[in-house]
Amino acid sequence: MRLIRFGDPSNERPGLELDDGRRIDVSAFGEDFDEKFFGGDGLIRLAAWAEANAATAPEVPAGTRLGPPLCRPSKIICIGLNFSDHAAETGAAEPSEPILFFKATSAITGPLDGLTIPRGSEKTDWEVELAVVIGKKASYVDEADALNHVAGYVLHNDYSERAFQLERGGQWVKGKSCDTFAPLGPFIATADEIADVNQLAMWLKVNGEYCQQGNSSNLIFSIPQLVSYVSQMMTLLPGDIISTGTPAGVGMGMKPQRFLKPGDVIELGIDGLGIQRQEASAWS
Repeated sequence: MRLIRFGDPSNERPGLELDDGRRIDVSAFGEDFDEKFFGGDGLIRLAAWAEANAATAPEVPAGTRLGPPLCRPSKIICIGLNFSDHAAETGAAEPSEPILFFKATSAITGPLDGLTIPRGSEKTDWEVELAVVIGKKASYVDEADALNHVAGYVLHNDYSERAFQLERGGQWVKGKSCDTFAPLGPFIATADEIADVNQLAMWLKVNGEYCQQGNSSNLIFSIPQLVSYVSQMMTLLPGDIISTGTPAGVGMGMKPQRFLKPGDVIELGIDGLGIQRQEASAWS
């Protein structure tokens, strides 16, 4: 299944994108896509509901805003420097263990919502990432069992303000958590929708120019490794997100460096996970 949420910000309703491209309203199912849903066999129950009701469910009108495809999760855990080419372009050594940092859930937006460049920012950067949605509470999970705790996958643009992140002391979270810095979607693809999560092409364009072109096959730490590792450090709750890292081609790694400015258009996609588009504007 492909899970969507649609409607005005903070008033989104749950839906599905069908194989024929139609989007349907599943409000009659009676649940939104939150921790309770993912942790309570919601995907199984929704699949059964859709089999019986999808043909007669109301369609989502064309042009309706898509919101983030899940309710605000308890946490977003991001993995730093998880592609060797990205580590190299930043001048960092390839990590021996996953680098973890948090991103505030208040940064979450829909896949086509605008990017707001923060007040005082001169180094807002882009990062196309494959994100994992947790489907079952996970503590001290073995790698062999890790994928049994995954509900699905979602496209994430891990926007970063590099000066806030790297030049102002403290933790990376400061440069990762500005409003609009976590567009998610357009949908969550359940695990059965993705034939091989280790072979997904990833790309990002700025103003029509390819900046990032990578593949999930080049992750330093695989998805089972990451789910297991993070679960040793903290309990993962249903609906939590692990964003797995970005390939080379970020603005910070360019020579000369290149950062976003008002009016820039950012487009990105991952095989099987759809496409996002954001237009940058200044904080007002």
